[in-house]
Amino acid sequence: MHQHCQSRVAQFLSEIEAQQHLNAFVEVYAEEALARAAHIDQKIAAGTAGRLAGLVVGLKDVISHENHRLSAGSRILENFTAQFNATVVARLLAEDAIIIGRQNCDEFGMGSSNENSAFGPVRQAIDPTRVPGGSSGGSAVAVQAGLCDVSIGSDTGGSVRQPAAFCGVYGLKPTYSRISRHGLVAYASSFDCVGILANQVQHLAQVLEVIAGADGYDGTVSERPVPAYAQNLYFDKPTRIACLRPTLENDALAPAIRQAIQAKIKWLTEQGHTVEEVDFPLLDYILPTYYLLTTAEASANLARYDGVRYGFRSQTYNDLVELYKSTRSEGFGKEVQRRILL
Repeated sequence: MHQHCQSRVAQFLSEIEAQQHLNAFVEVYAEEALARAAHIDQKIAAGTAGRLAGLVVGLKDVISHENHRLSAGSRILENFTAQFNATVVARLLAEDAIIIGRQNCDEFGMGSSNENSAFGPVRQAIDPTRVPGGSSGGSAVAVQAGLCDVSIGSDTGGSVRQPAAFCGVYGLKPTYSRISRHGLVAYASSFDCVGILANQVQHLAQVLEVIAGADGYDGTVSERPVPAYAQNLYFDKPTRIACLRPTLENDALAPAIRQAIQAKIKWLTEQGHTVEEVDFPLLDYILPTYYLLTTAEASANLARYDGVRYGFRSQTYNDLVELYKSTRSEGFGKEVQRRILL
């Protein structure tokens, strides 16, 4: 019998066990993943397997996976079990991907270092003294360390792109509306996007092709047809590439990074591509605008966590108002509280 998927899952589980110090995963579905791998091996042998057959995937702990714990890296969702599959999870499973576990992240996706988690910080695989970036730090490190093929993360203000850069892996934050947010724990709803991290561009394309597209559960998703991303990866035509001059000239940019970018521009030009410098005078307004809008949205989205219906509930209260105050003071971490106050 074909046992390729089973052996790959077993290898990933061994690596996760050996690299627990990285704290990339908060929960591993060992028995479930092995059982699913055995089932998919049978489907492969029978010629009935899906497009992602045997692809081993980790989920950032902000994505709903039915009958599995979901905490968004927060004490306030302590012992909460997801009641349904996010659309991205349903589509991954329908194409025979194997979900191996949920991954550590900054609480509610708020952070850039993965130090703001109720489960403790995530460590870089290459240099544990450096932060992996965030908020999808566990997702990036899991790919970096070879603990899974692909991670599904989320990106509100760089939470896939930045840890991908910090960890030296590929990170894709698609255009807003390309992927359904149904089942994604909300931080700032007009910014939140599901993203993908992987060691191979091919995997990014294959997964995007599966999880993108219209969804009846999310009215903000584009109804445009989903292209054959994987087939369109390779082309010989020269391309036009924009380089934002203000970012390259910014005093905050480290000289080594500036030199690396300039070297890449030179290489692209030598390959026949056109790199055009583009002015963007509003660069300094991006961060203030981001914080102004996202913190307002976060205040509204986080209001649902009150200790009454689910999750953590404080035991220190005399009336309903005190219950709300105590639950949120004890359940939310400092960074989340800071952004609510902003």
